[in-house]
Amino acid sequence: MRNTSCGYSNKYLNLQKHDGVKMLVANCSEFRTGLKKYLDEVENNNETLIVKRGGGKGTVVLSLEEYNSMVETAYLLGNRANRRHLEESLDQLRSGQMKERKLIEV
Repeated sequence: MRNTSCGYSNKYLNLQKHDGVKMLVANCSEFRTGLKKYLDEVENNNETLIVKRGGGKGTVVLSLEEYNSMVETAYLLGNRANRRHLEESLDQLRSGQMKERKLIEV
């Protein structure tokens, strides 16, 4: 994974590019020192934070909203029949084969 400085940084936050995708990167000491600022950035701006560890593989920090979205997507695409139904629905939408309906109030 190639990382290059992206020009954004302050005392606590370091934004880098990993394979063309911008994300926050910190080592453990930086993360501890700027914990609140890092977590605020992740939560408020839907950032992904990579916490690098000396000999470890590293850790990814995501907002709960982003995590829940990923779990929902994995669930929805998790079985072949559901994935096929969603793909067919998207194809219908793209080709203009849709019907407008009024919502039923309950």
